[in-house]
Amino acid sequence: MSLWNRAQQLPPDALRQVQNVYGDQFPIEVRHYLAGWIEDKMQQWNDIDPENVAHSQFAHSLVSQLIQEMENKALSYSSNEDLFLVRIRLDEAANLFKTRYLNNNPLALVSIIRECLKTELHLVQQHENMLGGVTHVTNMVVEPCAEIVSELEILHRCTRETADELRHLEQEQESFALQYHDCAKINAHLSHIQGQERTAQNREMEQNLRRRKEIGEQQLAQKVSGLLQRRMDLAEKHKATIDRLNSLQQRILDEELINWKREQQMAGNGKPFTQNKLDQIQEWCEALAEIIWLNRHQIKECERHQTKIPIAPPGGVDMLPTLNSHITRLLSSLVTSTFIIEKQPPQVMKTNTRFTATVRLLVGGKLNVNMTPPQVRVSIISEAQANALLKNDQMNKGEQSGEILNNTGTMEYHQGTRQLSVNFRNMQLRKIKRAEKKGTESVMDEKFSLLFQSQFSVGGGELVFQVWTLSLPVVVIVHGNQEPHAWATVSWDNAFAEQGRIPFTVPEKVPWPQIADMLDSKFKSATGRGLTDDNLKFLAGKAFRSPQVQDFNNMYLSWSQFCKEPLTERNFTFWEWFFAVMKVTREHLRQPWNDGSIMGFVGRRQAEEMLKNSKSGTFLLRFSDSELGGVTIAWMYEDTTKAGDQRDVFMLQPFTSKAFAIRPLADVIADLKYLLFLYPNIPKEQAFGKYYTPIGEQQPSINGYVKPHLITHVPGWPGARSMDSYPNTPQPMYPMHDGGMGDPPSVSSNPSDCVSTDQKPSLDSPLFDAANVLSEFPMPYNDTDYPDILDNLPDTDFTDINLDFLQTNFMKPQ
Repeated sequence: MSLWNRAQQLPPDALRQVQNVYGDQFPIEVRHYLAGWIEDKMQQWNDIDPENVAHSQFAHSLVSQLIQEMENKALSYSSNEDLFLVRIRLDEAANLFKTRYLNNNPLALVSIIRECLKTELHLVQQHENMLGGVTHVTNMVVEPCAEIVSELEILHRCTRETADELRHLEQEQESFALQYHDCAKINAHLSHIQGQERTAQNREMEQNLRRRKEIGEQQLAQKVSGLLQRRMDLAEKHKATIDRLNSLQQRILDEELINWKREQQMAGNGKPFTQNKLDQIQEWCEALAEIIWLNRHQIKECERHQTKIPIAPPGGVDMLPTLNSHITRLLSSLVTSTFIIEKQPPQVMKTNTRFTATVRLLVGGKLNVNMTPPQVRVSIISEAQANALLKNDQMNKGEQSGEILNNTGTMEYHQGTRQLSVNFRNMQLRKIKRAEKKGTESVMDEKFSLLFQSQFSVGGGELVFQVWTLSLPVVVIVHGNQEPHAWATVSWDNAFAEQGRIPFTVPEKVPWPQIADMLDSKFKSATGRGLTDDNLKFLAGKAFRSPQVQDFNNMYLSWSQFCKEPLTERNFTFWEWFFAVMKVTREHLRQPWNDGSIMGFVGRRQAEEMLKNSKSGTFLLRFSDSELGGVTIAWMYEDTTKAGDQRDVFMLQPFTSKAFAIRPLADVIADLKYLLFLYPNIPKEQAFGKYYTPIGEQQPSINGYVKPHLITHVPGWPGARSMDSYPNTPQPMYPMHDGGMGDPPSVSSNPSDCVSTDQKPSLDSPLFDAANVLSEFPMPYNDTDYPDILDNLPDTDFTDINLDFLQTNFMKPQ
């Protein structure tokens, strides 16, 4: 049964509390009519952390989907007069969400929805618990593990009960001791009477003492029996508590904490990561630590009482040593498992570069470890050393694979957050010792790990713990050009590492759907928008070098295909191509990519097919197959001045990050007047107008120079002279080529093609080299800047001369 259905079955008072949770910020009508959709997205609500600004894009996507669902639901009610008011309410709420949250603060709406669902769930579970019902297992946003909370409450209750039993045992043992002392006095008195003269008075006294002795011994026997039974009952209860503790601790440590660590690792590939989930796990671990410590104390008290009165049933087995050993192992496991890396060091680590990391002991505050603050030491170890460490549970002293500066720190207790942690802020890897390489291995394939170690005591020095933990795999580089391959190694490891593996083994081949999920996560994290099914199909065709295949779901991609083997007729790998595309999109194309204005993942032939039936001036943007990180503009042009079919698709030579740093993409598109419609039929002003760089007023000259305004121009192309805003912008001259060089024609943007000529370009050929000119010279110029060359030139239209080229090739500056 859904949460909303359960909420509607609450009694009137509780139902009113649920109704009060909802208001104008999140109308109850939205909760009611979209209940199924909202609860289907529970995991996504859970994945987004409203306090993490990095999750804004994820929140924007989810809120956008919610608004779309609301609008669709309202539209479906348009023919039903009875639901007229509901439709109006849903439309109003959708408009509210758009104006208030969608583009301004989507995280705020996510926070409101989470809070509403949290209160709703709490009221429902509270009512069901009062009725003695079973807590429903749910993946709700808040309290996803209510079962854990329930188990902890049961264990607290069991611990209180055994504490009461222990007090009763102490009282009975004290009563037994008194009774035993009385019997001993009677026996001593009887022995004394028996040694005296046997007078009538003494015989009568002896008889009385014997009767008292018999009664006392009977009472002692009963007390012994009762005492032994109570001891055994208490031991059984402790055993049941320990078994229950063991089961719950395994769930928290082996499921919840391991899942958190896995989510932390997947966050390295861009998956959403709820950081504050660790605070919830700490609460559970602290509760476990408290229960374990109390039960351990009770068992030790039982052992102490047993030492005072060492009685045991015939043939009985003393359970206390076993129980003590078991509860101590539980405590040790809890302490060592909760020494964790809260903030991982960078997984691609450059030598001599500062980096940070944070280590936290989840149970440190509860066990008062902070009373003697422990020190933590960091070292870097190789894959082989990590493997040996897991086998032997210890490292040889001084064994490491590099030198780290500022590698020690003292854990501090933060009262406000109740966290015992140490933040390494200024670590730096100075040296690295690498293993010998085999076959095609490179330094970017080699994985290391940072080892964090500490030692501390609890219980006044009674127990001493040596703890350690390993970071996620780290690839060490010394130069920026090693970064792409290093990220390939890290991304593959993060995505496909199996639980409990031998460090740091990963599969050699992986099903394509898993690769696709990894690529989508990384691209979404880097750029703000993920990849569509068509994008992923394009990438699959490129990765497998088989674009004609229709279904890749059952195909396996190897590590070599992913980042070792060059693509067909290319000198770079699939990963290098993808990484470069992701980088240029993140740095220069993020906004138009998120708007859907960049198609990107489309092949050259496919782009031609898409454009050939479009009207003249229609264009699209695609990632270049031949240029790493290149973006090309493909457009349809129809020459209406000639008879016959004069339609053709042209493509500008790819732009790269260097070009975009000089002239942003939107401004380039604005400069090219013959680009009219973004495919399929969107006016370019509508798609890119909001990204145009505003043109400021002419700035006064500084030190004799006037600040230039750069524009993009393709010489000889129709409309190239239609630049009313910048009539004096110098234009470069480029050679014309024969039209038989390929189809479709490409328009070059390589400035190295410049030549000195006053010949005008011709459009008679369907193929020519023109230019994507990003003017790199001051404007306007004057004849004092270049006196030699200007004095010797004939009368020429200087707007057609690339002065930067002339200066470089024909003259020396004065």
